[in-house]
Amino acid sequence: MHPKVLTIAGSDSGGGAGIQADLKTFTVLKTYGLSVITALTAQNTLGVRDVLETNPDFVEAQLQAVLADIGADAAKTGMLASAETVEVVARAIEQYGITRLVVDPVMVSKSGHHLLRPEAVRTLRDRLLPLAAILTPNTLEASVLTGSEEISSLDDMKRSAEAIWKLGCRAVLLKGGHLGGETSDDLWFDGKVFQTLPAPRLSNRHTHGTGCTLSAAIAAFLARGLVPLEAVRSAKEYLTEAIRRAQPLGAGIGPVDHLWPLIAGE
Repeated sequence: MHPKVLTIAGSDSGGGAGIQADLKTFTVLKTYGLSVITALTAQNTLGVRDVLETNPDFVEAQLQAVLADIGADAAKTGMLASAETVEVVARAIEQYGITRLVVDPVMVSKSGHHLLRPEAVRTLRDRLLPLAAILTPNTLEASVLTGSEEISSLDDMKRSAEAIWKLGCRAVLLKGGHLGGETSDDLWFDGKVFQTLPAPRLSNRHTHGTGCTLSAAIAAFLARGLVPLEAVRSAKEYLTEAIRRAQPLGAGIGPVDHLWPLIAGE
């Protein structure tokens, strides 16, 4: 039986991020995907046009339906929108004892649309972060979570990763893609060691859904039994190739190629 992975996130009508990206990723990485939809977005490669949040009570109904019957070997969270939804998700994670939890603290879309209300940041930090096996913020999200200044160097990343780890998550993958440079280096910290995880900075501008795809891949590899750091390494390899093969769909920033393992015959 395939490992079961749950995504708790928003729907992307353009198919490049959110629930759609997660389910594609789960499938090609040989896991069975479950979904709880926290919001509907009207978006395409040019940006987010509108958002309709799911009522938190219905988010809870979805969680109870899938977890009570099917269960999950791992889970990931993406767009959660409101403090009420964050609280509902945290309670369900606790209730069903999901320990392989990847939290992608989605706050703002690439087009600048806010996907998490400012007042929900504290709830995310206090309730969901302590339940996370791995937290995957980018540098902008890390600054918000810690209340620190802009992150512009590896030393800044180390200080931020340690501060986030102290909030209660078991490990932090701080993504460095926004810093620029010849490589796109992420930083891993699990309370014991810092590990720099380099990747080539590709010229392809079609990077819609990279954060969602990475966190989904990590969750899939955790469900398959990989230890956290190896799950992260494998997920980064998958994402790097997905960016390399990304297709120029639409008139804006297109999605990465989630399905490349099928084409490559892997």
